[in-house]
Amino acid sequence: MAAVNDIVLIYLEDAPISFARVESILPDAKKDWYHIKLLMLQIPLQAVTWILKGDYINGSEFHMNGQKMKLEKIKSSGEDLPLKKPESPNDKKASKDMGPKKKTQAKIISFSDLKKKNEPESG
Repeated sequence: MAAVNDIVLIYLEDAPISFARVESILPDAKKDWYHIKLLMLQIPLQAVTWILKGDYINGSEFHMNGQKMKLEKIKSSGEDLPLKKPESPNDKKASKDMGPKKKTQAKIISFSDLKKKNEPESG
């Protein structure tokens, strides 16, 4: 089931139309129904609240205004990464023994310089 802060992809008639972040999921007065507040990730940002069954939040198809809809939880690539355990003193010593590592310098890009470079010259 999608949970608060999850990103979902919204489908309309089997076509993806928008991403949204789940802001809240609150129970409705009817059993197994929920008020799901979504922040639509588009310009302009817009928050909507839909009343959906738990199954619909889990990805089952439903209809809204006569059109087929579906929510699909997006799995972040970071969710698959194992948590890195803190290095012990022995790990640090072992990494020093492996020899020097090649360090690369990151390049910093100035947005203001980039904007000036891409602006048409006035003349």
